[in-house]
Amino acid sequence: MRFDILHTTDYRYEEPASEAYIEARLTPPSRPTQKILAHELLFDPDGPSSSYTDYFGNPTSFYSMVKRHERLTVTNRILTETAAPVLPDEALELTVGEARQIFSSVSTDVFDYLRASPAVPMGGEAAQWSRRWLRSDATLREAFGALNGAIHRGFRYVAGSTENWTPLSKIWKARAGVCQDFAHIMISVLRTAGLPARYVCGYIETDPPKGGGRLVGAVATHAWVEALVPGMEWVALDPTNDQWCGERHVAVSFGRDFADATPLRGTFKGSGGQKMTVKVVMKRAA
Repeated sequence: MRFDILHTTDYRYEEPASEAYIEARLTPPSRPTQKILAHELLFDPDGPSSSYTDYFGNPTSFYSMVKRHERLTVTNRILTETAAPVLPDEALELTVGEARQIFSSVSTDVFDYLRASPAVPMGGEAAQWSRRWLRSDATLREAFGALNGAIHRGFRYVAGSTENWTPLSKIWKARAGVCQDFAHIMISVLRTAGLPARYVCGYIETDPPKGGGRLVGAVATHAWVEALVPGMEWVALDPTNDQWCGERHVAVSFGRDFADATPLRGTFKGSGGQKMTVKVVMKRAA
């Protein structure tokens, strides 16, 4: 499938800002499941920017504006061609117990994705879920699918119900949240079970063709999970939509949790506050 993606983030200040600095992780990688045909990242007002690759391998742009301005807009345009993933069937037929044993011997290579991170604590209720849904004798395919479905059924998607730093303990208690929270829950359970997992930020199709099912969380950036399987391959699952990720998902950035992969992070200098609006449209290209 070929998709046009337009992601616009608009900052409006109550009073003109004298300075602004933004770190953007908005450059999608080319992978077997996605080929980037064109990409353009624009900042308005125009200002100096530089780029680097962060610790997790994300291409990162750093923008600075040191002139007085009343508004700042970041526009990300992507043309991509996606393909259905080819799952590592042999690895997915290994049991959870076998995979856990393999990863325990190579923990230094996947250390960051096996331990707790600032937004993803381990243990507690995640331990109960790991025992229930990630049984040692279950195959990875069965276990991943079961956990994905359990989160989808057990938590309600409520737009705007949480903030970026809402503690995971509150999500467990409320049994409600947004895609970021669902991803964090799944990562916590997987890591508690001794299985490496990482957070993915990206885009999903906004409106499918007539008669198709619309994906939940399509009006902004979306979050899902990649779990590592023996053979060092990542497989992607979307607990918000209870499915293995496919051609309608475009990955942009990765990390231990949302803080590592957040699309935009920055600060400004001014005497008032700011209002941010975000709009994402991912549509099939002609």
